[in-house]
Amino acid sequence: MPGIFGPWNFVFLFMAIRLGVVSYLNTKPLVHAFEMGEVDHDFELVYDVPSVCARKLHDQDTDVALIPAIEIARAPEPYSIVEGVGIASRGPVRSVFLVLNRDPADVRTLALDTSSRSSVALSRILLQKRFGAHLEDTIDAEPDVDVMLDNADAAVVIGDIALELDRSRYRVVDMGDAWTEWTGLPFVYACWTGRKYAIDREGCDALVRAKASGLLHVDAIAEAYAADHPYDAVFYSAYLSQAIHYGLGDAELEGMHRYFAYANELGLIDRVPTIDFYSE
Repeated sequence: MPGIFGPWNFVFLFMAIRLGVVSYLNTKPLVHAFEMGEVDHDFELVYDVPSVCARKLHDQDTDVALIPAIEIARAPEPYSIVEGVGIASRGPVRSVFLVLNRDPADVRTLALDTSSRSSVALSRILLQKRFGAHLEDTIDAEPDVDVMLDNADAAVVIGDIALELDRSRYRVVDMGDAWTEWTGLPFVYACWTGRKYAIDREGCDALVRAKASGLLHVDAIAEAYAADHPYDAVFYSAYLSQAIHYGLGDAELEGMHRYFAYANELGLIDRVPTIDFYSE
């Protein structure tokens, strides 16, 4: 019958949607409901670090993924994002750091965590535009802070390694805090992103419901995580409920636009992307 298969329900009618998930603590509230069977879904969860999540989406090895925001501008074709869900901060984020050997304005060499994309670009923006540094070289590195600082003036460290970093040993700039103090805007690290029609409205609704459910279970997520990590559940629960914000409202979108504009100005991306939602 004509019209029985529309673009929203045709592509994945006969197969699971491959969902790229970042394997960090701060993403757990977004997928906990799927992992625990609390929200019905048609997703196959594929776990990776942020940079690999982006590469797999670009290479069509996943269909929708939680990718670093900067990768929306590097997409091989226009991407859409799921409305109302993201990973953001509105001040200190506690897990995205610039670790320094010297004053920010004096940084000339920067070691970059190879698992990161958005935070790498943010570090360049903050150093060059906020602090007036004249970067001469960047070095890709594995996320070992001491090794990174042996080879560079500063290092970008993100995720669970940054969260559990002994800050008493290092000079640290919390990049979420530095961004918001400078711009007055939230910073968006990642959002659910994919090709047009890669997910239907029911799939988008499942992702939104999963977020809502996950935020009700932050204490349980933190308790499970603390069982084999160095801090207690209260520490991890405070991080998930206070430092990380999971909405994607007007202020977050304005922050994304500002970020893209600065990244484009510095030549980190070759265009400022349009942000399109699946519901549009």
